[in-house]
Amino acid sequence: MAVVGAGLSGLTAARELHRAGVDVLVLEAADRLGGRAMTETSALGSRVDLGGQWIGHDHHRIKALASELGATQFQMHTRPLPVVVDGSRRLRAAGPSMLVALLVLVGVELWSRVANTQRWNTTTVEAWLRHLPRRTRRLLEVLGFISWTADLDRFSVHAMAQSIRQQGGLRTMLATAGGAQESLVAEGIGTLIDGLAAELGARVRPGHWVTAIICRGDGLTIHTTAGEIRVAKVIVTVPPPIAGRITYDPPLPPSRAALASDTYMGSVYKGVAVFPRPFWRDRTGGEFLVLDKPGRAVFDTGAPGGPGHLCVLVGGPEARELDRLDAVDRRRSVLGALVRYVGPDVLEPVSWHEKSWHLDEYVGGGYVALAQPGTTAGIPPIACTPIGDIHWAGAETARDHAGYLEGAIESGTRVAREVIEALVSSQ
Repeated sequence: MAVVGAGLSGLTAARELHRAGVDVLVLEAADRLGGRAMTETSALGSRVDLGGQWIGHDHHRIKALASELGATQFQMHTRPLPVVVDGSRRLRAAGPSMLVALLVLVGVELWSRVANTQRWNTTTVEAWLRHLPRRTRRLLEVLGFISWTADLDRFSVHAMAQSIRQQGGLRTMLATAGGAQESLVAEGIGTLIDGLAAELGARVRPGHWVTAIICRGDGLTIHTTAGEIRVAKVIVTVPPPIAGRITYDPPLPPSRAALASDTYMGSVYKGVAVFPRPFWRDRTGGEFLVLDKPGRAVFDTGAPGGPGHLCVLVGGPEARELDRLDAVDRRRSVLGALVRYVGPDVLEPVSWHEKSWHLDEYVGGGYVALAQPGTTAGIPPIACTPIGDIHWAGAETARDHAGYLEGAIESGTRVAREVIEALVSSQ
């Protein structure tokens, strides 16, 4: 059988199948493995994650995988609250804009838990935010860009509420200590990808872009850019907008086929600046929420005893605006606001790494596929009922932590079990 996509979900599924004695191939369109995970080595030898990297406090599956593969886990260096910057001003935690934003977030949290939000599925988050004071609106807008990577005029209030509920609440989503950004892997998530791929060996085949899946009676024929492959079953792990590029014969049922048009990938830019030491810890710390355009979140992601890492995330349409700049101007744009708080050295990293995920033709964006306003099938967890011998996985299908690395592992484990049970019952 075959697995389409060599991200964490696909490699997890393939390893489970391989260990169960199933002959499996992993077909990856890109010339690298990892999907929405990508790790580079800095000029100082430290490992830098340009894709998914965080481990939440209750992400037990990825913690177990990291331990199994001998990776070093460490907690983020964090403070109770980030520094919130608006132009030349540092917003006080007890200031009016912050208090109003807090009240709105508390209200949204409670509302998402108890209300039937379906009637808000055609109302966009952008339209909803218009009724708030300017600075409060901008603070919540930037939080929305970073949390969901969505264009807020293409993201419904219902989808937002469902995401908050599904991901364990806003505190879990936004927090570092005790939340979804609690810890990291010193060697990078790439070491987990490499460990899974090493066990599978030649069964993992990069450069095999799947263009068609043809079902004709006694099995499937998979057409790739490197040739055809005959298999009994296939698992598709790529997100719906990417899976929609594949031709299916016979065509998929309308409800499944519509997922491709009813969803889109979020836009996200990630940059990591590497310094000989984390000098900002002697000053205001390394966590910031910057409201100036491009709105961005900054995290201190350096490992204990290692070089200093400052990670910058820009989401939504403001991530795409950075595409107009060259690498030097992008770096200045995203680091410039920090000079006032940590000093001019922040503009001169030893090593600079960046990735605009919405420009990656094989991934399409991140962190997760998003539902178009007025539709519901693309709101995670998306349906993953098999269609004949085609099975579905990927972080969007996870029941817990959809869109996270943890969810990718959950979905890979679930689909492998599903396939094994189907193979056993067919014998």
